[in-house]
Amino acid sequence: MNAIEVNNISKSYGKVKALQDVSFAVEKGEVFGLIGPDGAGKTSMFRILCTLLLADEGTASVDGFDVVKQMTDIRKRVGYMPGRFSLYQDLTVEENLEFFATLFGTTVDEGYDSIKAIYSQIERFKDRKAGALSGGMKQKLALSCALVHQPSVLFLDEPTTGVDPVSRKEFWEMLSMLKEREITIVASTPYLDEVRCCERVAFLSEGKVMGIDTPEIILDRFKDIFNPPGITRKQDSSKTVARQEEDESKHDNVIEVEHLVKAFGTFHAVDDISFSVKRGEIFGFLGANGAGKTTAMHMLTGLNQPTSGTGRVAGFDIRTEHEQIKKHIGYMSQRFSLYEDLTVAENIWLFGGIYGMKDSEIASKTDVLLEQLKFEEHKNDLVGSLPLGWKQKLAFSVSIFHEPAIVFLDEPTGGVDPATRRQFWELIYDAAARGITVFVTTHYMDEAEYCDRISIMVDGKISAMGTPEELKQNLHQPDMDHVFTYLARKATRSSD
Repeated sequence: MNAIEVNNISKSYGKVKALQDVSFAVEKGEVFGLIGPDGAGKTSMFRILCTLLLADEGTASVDGFDVVKQMTDIRKRVGYMPGRFSLYQDLTVEENLEFFATLFGTTVDEGYDSIKAIYSQIERFKDRKAGALSGGMKQKLALSCALVHQPSVLFLDEPTTGVDPVSRKEFWEMLSMLKEREITIVASTPYLDEVRCCERVAFLSEGKVMGIDTPEIILDRFKDIFNPPGITRKQDSSKTVARQEEDESKHDNVIEVEHLVKAFGTFHAVDDISFSVKRGEIFGFLGANGAGKTTAMHMLTGLNQPTSGTGRVAGFDIRTEHEQIKKHIGYMSQRFSLYEDLTVAENIWLFGGIYGMKDSEIASKTDVLLEQLKFEEHKNDLVGSLPLGWKQKLAFSVSIFHEPAIVFLDEPTGGVDPATRRQFWELIYDAAARGITVFVTTHYMDEAEYCDRISIMVDGKISAMGTPEELKQNLHQPDMDHVFTYLARKATRSSD
């Protein structure tokens, strides 16, 4: 008996056809992947199967129950982790778990055996508020809440977005334990290593099923989408030589940090770090969730003050001139930062004004930007209606609209498909070629390979720094994924 059956499902939002005649089946106890580019219809499919959205046409059943006629029965039997963190950030770990147990008419004690292997890893933090958890801990809590009522089917909509590679591996190890209990799992993910953890996958594109097969066959059949060719950074050789000569001078540094510390009570989130970043450099700032990356970035961008140590960004002191720093940098957070209820053009004009640009300059540069992004026909579309990849490219473009000296990018491509990530990095290369320094955090280790230099933080300290090639050679690792895992597994503190 199939655990899930989908027959000719279609769903439209106005003129947008999110799903078009979609059909597939998932066997009981199977780990099934629902994959595809941004805007393919994956989330709409999840919401229909979880009885949160009604299809326009077609039928679907979960555990033998119809998603329309028997939605109450289905809701008792499914667990759901949506793409965005779904828990209550102002409740503690324990309060969140108790709340979700109550929703399903059970208790934590009754369901404890079903979540013990996962929840026991974070139970010692039960009094910590969910909003204060690192990515890996949030992930474990969300999965515990989805499993506390002992569901037979688990739906995971990109559950590991924004989570470091080591925590992602641990998450899929947890899923393998669930499979042993014959829980059916349907998951979407932009990570190819996670796609390969599925037994079968359905590839969706523009709302249509393009193929259903093993991961190896689908990834090979659609390799142009899932494994696009790498990008080569174009540099004028004469300029490269000139830049190398300039790099010998300390004055070419746009970021200088010495013995920087940020303490919260006795906990040192950032623990005595020193480094410099040169003009036009793409500098990767890596580390596991909880390693201290975001805290360090907040100090560099003027959003937080250091406990001790010194730092200069674009020539300004991070202690005394943080307002000047904000005027000379661009910043794109891991949480999308534009206004979703404004149009594309309105967002560009708004941020141009915030950056102090003249109306004539905003007007001329807006036309150029829309053409560059191929957004001319979408300039009057609400940003909230755009696919995630489009939003992130727009957010990056707006963050450098005023040609800042430095742009800080905090996990800018989280949850984006490989082809869109490649396009995003082409924008980064273009910015660096114009002399804009790019300071970027990422959990995609293929993106780490694109950086000029990389710093990797462990337990609040910089554990290693160098070019990707230097790090691989010095640590005797074949690629950046292995480099990261090797260093991150040496972490000793319990912040994550």
